[in-house]
Amino acid sequence: MKVIVIGGTGLIGSKVVARLGEHGHEAVAASPNTGVNTLTGEGLAEVLQGAEVVVDVSNSPSFADEDVMEFFRTSTTNLLKAEADAGVTHHVALSVVGTERLQGSGYFRAKQVQEGLIKDSGIPYSIVHATQFFEFAKGLADGMTEGDTVHLPDAKIQPMVSDDVAAAVGHTSVGAPANGVVEVAGPDVFQLEEFIRMGLSAQNDPRAIVTDPKATYWGAELEESTLLPGAGAHIAETRFADWLAQQQ
Repeated sequence: MKVIVIGGTGLIGSKVVARLGEHGHEAVAASPNTGVNTLTGEGLAEVLQGAEVVVDVSNSPSFADEDVMEFFRTSTTNLLKAEADAGVTHHVALSVVGTERLQGSGYFRAKQVQEGLIKDSGIPYSIVHATQFFEFAKGLADGMTEGDTVHLPDAKIQPMVSDDVAAAVGHTSVGAPANGVVEVAGPDVFQLEEFIRMGLSAQNDPRAIVTDPKATYWGAELEESTLLPGAGAHIAETRFADWLAQQQ
């Protein structure tokens, strides 16, 4: 099966390409540095020739509200048009658990627009909703730091490692289109404060961490279960504590 991976040179994309290749599929990494630009449309028609599946794991280079909305709206529109012209029969996109509940954030508003374009395209599709990655604990903390203190909402999180995200995306891409959302998450539920504390402690990061009822998650207010998947989610195997131990 020929699978084009948009964003195929990034953290998740490179892992998806490798996994698909190991299973005998023709996986092609497509990104601006391979001559494929979904924002301008450059290289799309050429790379999609003969493709059966397109996997989109690309992300906006800027998270400013207007920039991220422009990225997902324009790149997804260009990509879906090129797929229709090429006869692609399965579009797979990576998104985030809770996107529809996080509309106070410009980033998640843009992801919701992306998902709407996919659903309305007429191309059979699967949207993989993953929880936050283990690797992004520090990045989350950085975005919620004031001075030397990390201010976190009082909420739960069920994070997963990027390898398991890539496995879920790869598995979905070679299966039948779900024409809906597939949720994936890690095996353990943490308080957000506990997850960040474990992640920073492993890096000897001395910042203080507090749960702050006024804190938001990238601009969105959280309830306790906002970031958690539903009952039917696929649960990955890798535990955060085991992964942290392997990083030492």
